[in-house]
Amino acid sequence: MNVGTVIGQILVALGAGLIGTAALGLFRLPDVYIRTNAVAKGSALGVMLVLTGVMVLMPSPTTVVTGLLAIAAQLFTAPISGYAVGRAAYRSGVPLAPNTHLDELARYRDQLGRQPGPPLH
Repeated sequence: MNVGTVIGQILVALGAGLIGTAALGLFRLPDVYIRTNAVAKGSALGVMLVLTGVMVLMPSPTTVVTGLLAIAAQLFTAPISGYAVGRAAYRSGVPLAPNTHLDELARYRDQLGRQPGPPLH
């Protein structure tokens, strides 16, 4: 086993761990806004680490080009999709977690077209 193999396996393991942590956050975190943040960031970074590990383990030109294109796609799409999901949830009136004390967008509610959500208990 050489150094490249060990580094590639570590990168793949770290990426899989981040993807698993993002999945755990999807079930454990209190509201859609925090869940979206955890999944968008954790899974995107996890996928990029896995792809980097694969490029280290299989260093052919085809693998490297495909991996770099996939990483670029993750960098461009993951933050935008996370933002879009959070914005759609806010505009449709999904309530914040009960322990959230500040809604900085509340003063723009009319401009955003937000529907009032159900009352929090």
